Amino acid sequence: MSVSILILTLNEEANLPECVQSVRWSDDIVVLDSFSNDQTVKIAEEMGARVVQRRFDNWSTHQNWALEHIPFKHPWVFYLDADERMTEELKAELISIAHDPNRTAVAYYCGRRNMFMGRWIRHAMPPGMIMRLFRPSHVRFERLVNPVPVIAGPYGYLSGMLVHYNFSKGISEWIEKHNRYSQLEALEGMKLIHQPSEAQPGIFSADRALRRRALKNLSFRLPWRPFLKFLYLYLWHCVLQSFYEYMIVVKMRELERREEGLPI
Repeated sequence: MSVSILILTLNEEANLPECVQSVRWSDDIVVLDSFSNDQTVKIAEEMGARVVQRRFDNWSTHQNWALEHIPFKHPWVFYLDADERMTEELKAELISIAHDPNRTAVAYYCGRRNMFMGRWIRHAMPPGMIMRLFRPSHVRFERLVNPVPVIAGPYGYLSGMLVHYNFSKGISEWIEKHNRYSQLEALEGMKLIHQPSEAQPGIFSADRALRRRALKNLSFRLPWRPFLKFLYLYLWHCVLQSFYEYMIVVKMRELERREEGLPI
């Protein structure tokens, strides 16, 4: 028994070939495409993937639609972004789980090696655990962006990690993307702070997923936000100027690496 692969795309012609190549061992690769206007669909079909298309609205609705409407060939599904790559160690772990009928877990969290200019930035961007392997009927997602799973059943953690080229489209695209994400995160934060305040017992949980979610929810309610806002207003010009200069240096390095044919 194998594992089905789900890849979400929108204009991913540059990333998709290597992503699909890393999971060619699976006999069920599904690309959920949001009507790309580049060669994404052509590449996916030529590489043997099934293509399903749906207009993107928000992350949780889009992913929930996939779990409800796509007929996957296998009970286990692994979700990948186009700028991520499967590793051999992770592949072996997935196949082992798929072949074990005695496992009670219905989902697994997975870490990522975030890459920047050919290096794993393990300290600046730690490999936070994300739920990626699951049985579709036991999982639903919430939130407009950076969705969190609601898992009906026990779950576990994988030791293998993905490789994530989150700067693969360049520094400018990364900044534009996080500008969009920050707007959606702000909307989620406003929803949270207008709800009755509740204790966050997960902050001290031994479970990494619960602890991370509790800390994020708490961050929207920090009592010293006015003080932080004062620091921001006092320092914003220096911060923006230094960030501007840093962008120039990093983009020059990006151009150099592109000229040398090296990954970003």
